[in-house]
Amino acid sequence: MGEAKRRKNLGLPPREKEFELPKFNKEKVKKKVRNTLYKYPIIPFVFYGVAIIILFVGVFSVIKYYSKV
Repeated sequence: MGEAKRRKNLGLPPREKEFELPKFNKEKVKKKVRNTLYKYPIIPFVFYGVAIIILFVGVFSVIKYYSKV
């Protein structure tokens, strides 16, 4: 008989498991990001370009919506 069944038969609560989050290595992530940016230096320009385009589209759609009303 397994421990879980035995505890259930005895009316005991399930055994609490120690839950531990994996360690987040900030330096390792920072190193990977820097290596990627050094390998592909165009990424920041593309990111900011797309963000500006999304911002303009949002502003123009709001202006267009309220100019009709």
